[in-house]
Amino acid sequence: MKTTRRKFLKSGAALATIASINTGMAGQSKVIKPIVVSTWNFGIGANAEAWKTLSTGGKALDAVEAGVQIPEGDPKESSVGLGGRPDRDGRVTLDACIMDELSRCGSVACLEHIVHPISVARKVMELTPHVMLVGDGALQFALANGFKKENLLTADSEKAWKEWLKKSEYKPVANIENHDTIGMVAMDAAGNVSGACTTSGMAYKMHGRVGDSPIIGAGLFVDNEAGAATSTGVGEEVIRIVGSHLVVELLRQGLAPEDACKKAVERIVRNQPGKSKEIQVGFLAINKKGEHGAYALRKGFTYAVYSELIPNKLFEAASYYNF
Repeated sequence: MKTTRRKFLKSGAALATIASINTGMAGQSKVIKPIVVSTWNFGIGANAEAWKTLSTGGKALDAVEAGVQIPEGDPKESSVGLGGRPDRDGRVTLDACIMDELSRCGSVACLEHIVHPISVARKVMELTPHVMLVGDGALQFALANGFKKENLLTADSEKAWKEWLKKSEYKPVANIENHDTIGMVAMDAAGNVSGACTTSGMAYKMHGRVGDSPIIGAGLFVDNEAGAATSTGVGEEVIRIVGSHLVVELLRQGLAPEDACKKAVERIVRNQPGKSKEIQVGFLAINKKGEHGAYALRKGFTYAVYSELIPNKLFEAASYYNF
């Protein structure tokens, strides 16, 4: 069959375009930016909100704050913000942290009555010399800065808590009560990276329990030279290995995001070989090339990606255990 010069040029251009996209995805030349990635199915809605900022040239810091506010303010989400499951005393306590490309960071833990703890964390970062405020101190700071005090215990959450009280058994189910966090990391058009992480913590936890989510280096870490990572699942195991910091340091050494996340998961398995089969932990990361990746202890960890090449798609992470 004859191939005309015009057809040849067209096909050549098409192949060149495909090659360019593939090269970018492989991280060999083109940097994919902006990009935002976030944990679990509710990451789709969160990413959509973040993309409004990123797609118009806005900062990654503003994008991640706006993005995670979506599940924080949704009363139907039982593991983040308003509507979050309470602790065993019936109190909804929230944890959050935020970090930008300048290594500025802010965090709140065991915060009650405030729908958007991520925004309080940002105020801690911007208005105080501290990194973390907790409990009543965090609440007083929030109120002093214009945040409204609200009842976070919805009717559905209260009903579930009262049902739980009948047996008071604390046995979190992997990928259900354990997916208690939205972690989001993003790179903007300027190539700067930021991240946010927010949660209501494990359902029916001991009052005062704080997991990895508000701890810089555990639930979230950002380094503008290497990339960013966040985590979800049983926070105690993430804290033991300072998981998100570990992932970012592995990115710095040149590992691809999924490989870096996998190394962190493997360390948890080595530390807790028996326990690791019964829980879920997942890591999610991006590097400065705009590559993304995730890895979990077990199947079921989903995450959402939004870039010009991937228009807000949900993925399931690879896992160490095949169950």
